[in-house]
Parts: sequence; C-alpha cells; structure tokens
Amino acid sequence: MIIFKSLRFKNFLSTGNNWTDINLNRSKSTLIVGQNGAGKSTMLDAIAFALFGKPHRNINKPQLVNTINNKNCVVEVTFVIGKSQYKVVRGIKPNVFEIWKNDDMINQSSHSKEYQKILEQNILKLNHKSFHQIVVLGSSSFVPFMQLPAQHRRDVIEDLLDINVFSKMNSLLKEKTAMLRDKMKDLSFKLDVENNKIETQKKYISDLKALNKTAKEQKDVQVNKLRKDLASLSKENAEISSEVEDKQKPLEKELNKLHDRKQVFVQYNAQFRQQMAQVVKESKFYEENENCPTCSQEITESVRNDKLQSSKEKAKELKDAMDEASTKSGEIEDSIKQVSDDLNDIRAKQSTVNSNNQTIARIQNEIEYLEKELNQTGDLETAKEELEAMQNTANEFNMDKFTLNEDYSYNNVMSEMLKDTGIKTKIIKQYIPVINKLVNQYLQILDFYVHFDLDESFTETIRSRHRDQFSYDSFSEGEKQRIDLALLFTWRMIAKMKNSISTNLLLLDETFDSSLDHDGVENLMKILHSLDENSNTFIISHKGDILDGKFKDKIEFVKEKNFSKIKDLQTLENVV
Repeated sequence: MIIFKSLRFKNFLSTGNNWTDINLNRSKSTLIVGQNGAGKSTMLDAIAFALFGKPHRNINKPQLVNTINNKNCVVEVTFVIGKSQYKVVRGIKPNVFEIWKNDDMINQSSHSKEYQKILEQNILKLNHKSFHQIVVLGSSSFVPFMQLPAQHRRDVIEDLLDINVFSKMNSLLKEKTAMLRDKMKDLSFKLDVENNKIETQKKYISDLKALNKTAKEQKDVQVNKLRKDLASLSKENAEISSEVEDKQKPLEKELNKLHDRKQVFVQYNAQFRQQMAQVVKESKFYEENENCPTCSQEITESVRNDKLQSSKEKAKELKDAMDEASTKSGEIEDSIKQVSDDLNDIRAKQSTVNSNNQTIARIQNEIEYLEKELNQTGDLETAKEELEAMQNTANEFNMDKFTLNEDYSYNNVMSEMLKDTGIKTKIIKQYIPVINKLVNQYLQILDFYVHFDLDESFTETIRSRHRDQFSYDSFSEGEKQRIDLALLFTWRMIAKMKNSISTNLLLLDETFDSSLDHDGVENLMKILHSLDENSNTFIISHKGDILDGKFKDKIEFVKEKNFSKIKDLQTLENVV
C-alpha cells in the first residue's frame, strides 16, 4: 500500500517562491476551499506533476512555472511503501527529476523516460491513467471510467488486479519470438547454402568419376599438341630475337649516321644558295651602274666586263657544286629509306614475337588447366571426406532448426495464453462478479437503484428495477456522477483487496459542487465516513459554507499580491 505523507511546492502555477506545505496523512478528511483562481486545484496538478511529469489538468508544461518569478518551479512529494520511504523531486527552470529512497537517491538513468519507468513500474506500480481512476475524482480534465475506450478500461482493471505483468510478459515474449524468427531465418539461409554446397560437391565427385582413361588420353593428346605448339613458337621467337639483336643496333647506328650526313649536305646547299644570291646581286650591280654610287667615279667598260665574266664563272662553279650536293643528298635519302625499311621489318618481327608470347601464355594456361584436371583424379577420396563433413554440418543445422521450431511453437502457445483473451480474461472473469457487487452496493448507498453489470470486455449493462435497459450516456449528469463515484470506491476496494495499488489518498475535486443534489451529497458523506482510518480524503469545493463542519480539517487558499497561499485559520484547531 502507498501511504502519501506530504506534498510541497513553490513557483508552481500561481504559488510564489515560498514553499506551500500540505500534510497528506494528518487527517482522515480535509476540506479545501477558496475563491475561484485562489489555487485550490493546484494541489492536484502538483502531485500529478511530481509523480508523472504532467499535471492533472490540461496545462502545458511551460505554463506550470509561475509567470512572475518564471524560475525555480519545484514540487516534492513523499510517501511510504512497506518499510521504505520515498521522495520524488521534480522541477522546471532548472529541470529536476530525482527519486530518493531512504535518503539515498536512486541512480538516474541516461534518459528521463527510463527513470520515469522505474518510478511507475517498479515503485508506484501504477501509471497516470490508473492514478486518476483510483485516487482522483474531479470535474476538470477527468475522464470517468465509463467514458474511457475499451482498451483503456482494460488497462485500469489490469493495474487494479496486478495482472499487467502478463502484458509485460507478452511484450517480452514477442521480442523473444522475433529473435527466434530471425534466428530461424538465418539458420534456413545457412542450411540452403550448405545444401547448395553439398549438391555442388556431389556434382564435383561425379565429374571426377567421369574422368576415365579415355578422357585422360584425350587430355594428354591435347596437352602434347599444345606443348608442341609451345615449342614451335618458342623456337620461332628465339630465331627472330637473335636476328633482331644482330641487325637492329647496327641499322639504328647507320640510320643516325645517314641523317647526320644528310644534314651536312642540307647545310652546304644553304651556303651555296646564299653565295649564289651574292654573285647574282654583284653581277646585277655592274650591269645597272656606270658610276660608283659611293665615290661617283666612272666604272670603265673593261672593269665591268671583267667583273661580269668573273661573276658568271663563279656562278657556274656554285651551280656545279649545288648539283653535286643534290646528287649526294638524294643518294643519302635512298640509303635512309632502305635502312628504315629494314628497321620496319625488324619491328614487325618484334610484333610477331609479342604476339607469340601472348599465344605462349594462353597455351601455358591451357596446359596447366588440363594438367589440373588430370591430377584431380587423385582427389576423389578427399572430395568424399569433404562431402561427409558438409552433410554433418547440414544435419547439425537441421537439428538446430528443429529445436528453434519447437521453441517457436511453444512461444506461440504461451502468446495465446498471455493475450487479452487468455489467462488475463480468466482472472478478470473471477473478479467481475465482485466488481459488479461492490458497484451496486455503492449505488444503493448513493440512492441510485439500478442494476449495474460489467462484462469481460468491460461493456456496461444497466437495468432499472423494471428491467428496462439503459446506457451510461442516457443518464443525467447527477446520475452519471453517482455511477462514477460508485466505480471510484469500487476500484479502491478492489485495490485494497489485491494490495496492488492501494493508497491512503483520495482527492475529490469539486465533486460536491457539480451534479450531486442534497441527497447525493449526504449519501457521498456516508461513504466517506465509512472509509477506514488509513484513508486520507481531500475535498476541493466552492461550497465551504455548506460543507463546513462536516470534515475534520480545513484548508483555505487565498490570493495575495497575485500569489496563492494557504490562509492561517487561527479560529480552527485543525488548520494545516
């Protein structure tokens, strides 16, 4: 059982920087009053925020920080479970989330969601939804059990009966089954690979056996023919290589010399042409001029004739020399062409050598392949041993697959048992009569004489005394609230019977202010007074004048300077 001891908060909603402290187990019943906006319901939001990280009402997390101070929003709640005392501290600006057990802080998880799971699943053993079905009944942001979807109703009942462990087991089983499925898929792949290897090995052994004497002889013939071709090509290459080595270098040397000689005659020819141009120029001068252009002296006819005759003789000598140089240059050109043709023949023979080398490499590969096939005959026993090893491996895979299939089938059976229609439904069936009996008892106390039944799917059937059938939505708001109250107290009684999520705390938010008439209020008071001494009920109400004196303690919230605080009621002995 969870015994809530205290709650305190500051800078939370409309409260200021001073702590607001509320003793949660001081009195069996406490009335909380105050004007609208004074902060009466802040207590609900604070305890819900401390435990679950979200308020009771539909308020965004940033809006929980007091807008005036805008920092240091902190809520602390303490409670006892068995012999262990816990304190949960949660804050905003800065963000704080701490869980303390017997004055030692529980190691914080790397992620706040995991830390919250520790609080809900391992310590409180209830979630936000269940908390608001067992502990809180309010008009603000409260969804009564009868207005919850079927699955959410089931979640509440599972928490109450402490059978949600089967859901967790089913979730773990699904993960395990998924892992088994992956292992089976992986093993099937390995088995297919091994079977393919076995088939390949069998074919290999069959091929080895098929390699008989005739096949060997045929391959020997092929090998011998290839070796002859190889020898022939190697011999041809050797001859060509010898010829190339004997002729190539001298021819290259001779070609270089011829090119050098050709260059000499080219230079001679250029010089002769230059000299010829000079002779022609000089001859033209004497033909065109009778006086010297430099000294103006007359050039005599005899001098002119001598010069012209000398120029003609020199021109003839130069022409003869040029003709001889051209003849020699042509001879050298012919020699260059011959030597070049010889070198081209050698290069062609080198190309033949390269082509032969490629053919030799191919023939050598063919010989190696054929020789390998011939030698494989001796590997038949080894191949049989390898086949046996492969078959043993495949047998092991088959055994492993059989084991995994057995586990998978076993998990499927367990999964069927752990489904909502399995063992949980069987347990729920046992409690449905008890639940219905308690609900109808509380409805009678509340003077609402109908017969209420829930079935295993948590669908209600409501009949009047005259056996007329109704649905929850067909009733008035006051009648609906009576049903909600009956269910709330039923859930608390079931929780106490199961000792699952039983708690001392009961919070009624404006329950007396909404749809209950005078008789409904009186009947609700009867139920509250019938609660055991371990229950601590807090009633938030606007009707302080009507309810005054009906409860052992009273807390009044007031608004001063825009901050909510608890008013110190000096006239009441039981002021908090």
